[in-house]
Amino acid sequence: MKKKNPYFLLVLILGALSTISPFSIDMYLPAFPAIAKSLDTDISKVQLSLTSYLIGIAFGQLFYGPLLDKYGRKKPLYAGLFLYIAASVGCAFTNSVESLIAMRFLQAIGGCAGMVAAQALVRDIFPVNKIAQAFALLTLVIAVSPMIAPTLGGYITAHFDWHWMFILLAVITALILLAIKWTLPTGAEPDRKISLRPAKVARKYLEVMKNKQFLTYILVGGIAGAAPFAYIAGSSDVFINIYGLTETQYGWLFAFLAVAMIGSTQMNHLLLVKYSSQKIIRVALSYQMLVGLVIIGGVWFDVFNVWALIGSMFIFLTGHGLSVPNAAALSLAPFDQNAGSASAMMGFMRMALGGIVSALVSFFHNGTAIPMVVLMAACILGGGLVLLVYHNKIKFHLPKSKKKQTCVAH
Repeated sequence: MKKKNPYFLLVLILGALSTISPFSIDMYLPAFPAIAKSLDTDISKVQLSLTSYLIGIAFGQLFYGPLLDKYGRKKPLYAGLFLYIAASVGCAFTNSVESLIAMRFLQAIGGCAGMVAAQALVRDIFPVNKIAQAFALLTLVIAVSPMIAPTLGGYITAHFDWHWMFILLAVITALILLAIKWTLPTGAEPDRKISLRPAKVARKYLEVMKNKQFLTYILVGGIAGAAPFAYIAGSSDVFINIYGLTETQYGWLFAFLAVAMIGSTQMNHLLLVKYSSQKIIRVALSYQMLVGLVIIGGVWFDVFNVWALIGSMFIFLTGHGLSVPNAAALSLAPFDQNAGSASAMMGFMRMALGGIVSALVSFFHNGTAIPMVVLMAACILGGGLVLLVYHNKIKFHLPKSKKKQTCVAH
């Protein structure tokens, strides 16, 4: 460990740990039609396996924070990863869509441990002057995973079988688990004084929810940020079954559209030099709503070919990288204390709303792209309406500025 860069291996392992859930969400998307055919079911029911995963992540985030503090980092992490591996094998050998949905929920509960523990371990392991750099690298790894996962999933589906994706996820997670055991430091010591009584945990979350700025912007970010989940849930059916792309082509398409969100997230740093977070959110939601209406019109009147739909969706998805990070910053800004609880609640809200929207895509499935594109636009409209109604009622606490970021408080 005492080499030129003693932290490189740690960042690599924590980055791999952080991508378990993103890979689990994105990797099997190209296989939706194949899974539906294999399990003799409708693709709308396969979409519910995504919903169950998102709901599992949502609730898992609320529970792992207290567990990691009370029992230390590694014990809850080991338990979660063992559950994930077992559930992944269960997904691979399932013979019904109902058991797939159930196994995906368990897979999410287990995999969520990696996402939460990785962030806690960064704070535990790295010196203060290295924490921001480590988080930046983790964020980059997580952002790149949607470009890799569906492309890999598309090739596995086309050349092997969808079952092998879940076997691969189980094997990769087992290797990560071994690397954690042999390489990662223990992290913070267990704090037995922390109470896991539901009433005390709930009281802390309720205290956070009473803050008007927090509540407004987790709703804005959560509702508007659920738009990509409508796209994630519906896109494989739309592009493979309706527009005739192959699983491999769909994987590359998903990677291309992921660039819209990743690129705009990076552009957000530049915009913050000149504009406030509030203004960026308003502009992003406004143009997303306009583009969303254009997409609905193009699909409804059947004037969009596949390239027109891809191009307009690329423009639409750039708004996600602008509105969601700024909504997150404004949500957490009021908290000097309870920031961990606020962060967990924000993650819960985002994934829970994403799960609801993906379920609605399944519920309204009619063999066209309409449910997907209408729900994408509806999410933006909902987030915009919350902002319109509550923005002027907030006494703002703004993100603390540093040098070039002073303009955030404009």
